[in-house]
Amino acid sequence: MDKIILTGISTVGFHGVHDFERKNGQLFSVDLEIGLDLSKAGKSDELDATIDYSSVVGAVISILTGPPVNLIEKLAELISEEIFKNFIQAKSIIVVIHKPEAPVGAEILDVAVRIERNR
Repeated sequence: MDKIILTGISTVGFHGVHDFERKNGQLFSVDLEIGLDLSKAGKSDELDATIDYSSVVGAVISILTGPPVNLIEKLAELISEEIFKNFIQAKSIIVVIHKPEAPVGAEILDVAVRIERNR
């Protein structure tokens, strides 16, 4: 299956189980792999034959900056649902949510979850 891959969609969000996470906010980053058939777009060279990347980025940013949730697992699920709802060409999606400033009691480079969903 063909894929559109978007890496490092980043913004500050106010998600987490701790009050200080919701008050102070922190950086979240998202990587996406959207599975679809890109042959029509490759032949026609027309935007309407594929998924508009800027619209995908806008949807992800809207969720990351939207109402707070406790878990990055929930954010990943919300993003996958939004992509399937708004982009009918999408047949599968992999969502990776990075939370590098997660309060885990030690210095780490990143905490991430990865989900994969199919229509």
